[in-house]
Amino acid sequence: MSDFKQEQIRYPASRITEVAKALSGDLRVRILEALGEKPMSVSQLAEALGAAQPTMTINIQMLEQAGLIVSAPGANREKICSVPCKTILLELPVRPGDGLHRMEEIHMPIGMYSFCRIEPTCGMAGKDGAPIGSIDDPRVFYMPERTDASLLWFSGTGSVEYYFPNPIPPGVPLDELRIAAEVCSEAPSFDMNFPSDISLFVNDRLVGTWRSPGDFGDRKGKLTPDRWFNGTEYGMLTEWKVTKDGGYAGGARTSGTTLADLALHYREPIRVRFEVSEDAECKGGLNLFGSGFGDYPQDIVMSFVRTGER
Repeated sequence: MSDFKQEQIRYPASRITEVAKALSGDLRVRILEALGEKPMSVSQLAEALGAAQPTMTINIQMLEQAGLIVSAPGANREKICSVPCKTILLELPVRPGDGLHRMEEIHMPIGMYSFCRIEPTCGMAGKDGAPIGSIDDPRVFYMPERTDASLLWFSGTGSVEYYFPNPIPPGVPLDELRIAAEVCSEAPSFDMNFPSDISLFVNDRLVGTWRSPGDFGDRKGKLTPDRWFNGTEYGMLTEWKVTKDGGYAGGARTSGTTLADLALHYREPIRVRFEVSEDAECKGGLNLFGSGFGDYPQDIVMSFVRTGER
């Protein structure tokens, strides 16, 4: 029988969904049964349970993420899995918001915009670095393949708008709404000194304008595929946020827009628009990076932050 590291693990209400998902698969329950007797490697589990090793690896990762199993390197670098406890205790939610984390995040692929206003020069590229459709053809932005984009760009002025769901139920206080994305200007080839005023709007309210210093191509982006050779390589990870006191861009207070001004509703989408406006001082376009391009392994991230006492 396994030597359990502890008798019981207590899970807060905010992790109920995570644990329930991990326990909802028959194979994952069988993995726990097998590990109840002794620690086993991934290959041993695959053989014992009659599952392919890639399938076993995916299911083990789900159990690990929920804290229901732990793993350590064994001989020949093989992963050895074990069960950390024999009992779990789930706390039930007792008030609205108890089932949420202090920070809820939604990751939006950059190609999943709902509206755009684009003029040449413009284009999109996939994770392999190959262009999607024809470069400098705005019609590309309406092609179904746009959902696979890992980089999109336009010069001059324009915008892309995304619809995010609202996970915060009515009556649950929200302290901050944050939007983070890797962005930079768009110049011919690239230009390290090519400013662009990139504004972010939420529900048509201006959160703030961040001035990108340039279009960065002096080195290879950490995630940018080798096949890509069109100049722009990486951006800057930039955060906009709205609090009860105002809007911020790049860490500086940039507007008087507050959370109350956004009029967030549980059953309505939150509309987020990246824009280089016609009245901007620096109309240097926009490059927007997804998880497979640039320096940061992320798409657009919206974070709902609750810091107050519950």
